[in-house]
Amino acid sequence: MLANKSEFTKGAGMLAAFFIVLILIFMPIFGGGKNGLNYLDGLYNSISKGSAYYIPMLQKKTAVLSGNKITASFAMKSEKQATETAALLNRAGAMVNVTGTEIKVSGDLGAITANCLEDSDLMFKNQGDKVRAKYGIDERQSLYNWWEAWKSMSKDLNKQKKFGETAMIADLNKRAVECAYNYYGITSQNIAEKWVLVTFSLVFYVTYTMWYGFAILFMFEGWGLKLEH
Repeated sequence: MLANKSEFTKGAGMLAAFFIVLILIFMPIFGGGKNGLNYLDGLYNSISKGSAYYIPMLQKKTAVLSGNKITASFAMKSEKQATETAALLNRAGAMVNVTGTEIKVSGDLGAITANCLEDSDLMFKNQGDKVRAKYGIDERQSLYNWWEAWKSMSKDLNKQKKFGETAMIADLNKRAVECAYNYYGITSQNIAEKWVLVTFSLVFYVTYTMWYGFAILFMFEGWGLKLEH
C-alpha cells in the first residue's frame, strides 16, 4: 500500500526519464558516431591539450645541457627495443653499443635531449608520419622507447651523481614524452570556442545527478519510507 501515490508516481516517472536519458547517452548518436561519454571525453581532452604544451619551455630549459658529455649503460626490455632505441640515440650523434638488451651510450646529452624533444614536438602536433619516416618504425613505439630509455638511463646517471641532469630528464619525460604520447591524434581546441557546450555539460552533470537522487527520494516517501531522528 502506497502512502502517497502521486509522490511515488512522480518519483517513478523521474526515474524512468533518468534511464531513458542514460540509454541515449550510451547510444552512438553524437559527433562522429560516438556515445555521449566518449564525445565529452574527447572534447575535454582536446581542450586540455592546449594547456599541456610545455615543449618550447623544455627546449629552452635543456639548452644548458649542450656540450654535457655523458657515458651511461642501461638495459631495455627486449633486444628489439634496444636496437630501436639505439637508432634514436644515433640520430643525436651519440656513439652506441648494443649487446642483447644492454645499451652503452656516449654522447652530448644536450643533442640527445634536443632530438627527443623534436620527436615529441612532432607527435604532439600529430605529425607522427615524420617520426615514422625518421626511424622506420611505428611512431608511438619510438616515443615509448624514448620514455623507457630515459627511465633506465637515469638510474645509471644517478649512480654517477649527475642529479641535475636526471632532474631535467625526469621533467622532459613527464611533460614532453608522456604528454606527446597521450595526446597524439587529438586535435587541440580552445575552450573559448566550446564554452557553451562545456557549460552545458557541467550543468547537466550536476542536474542529472540530483535528478536521480530526487527520483529515489520521492519514490521512497511515496512508499511511506522516511528517515527519522
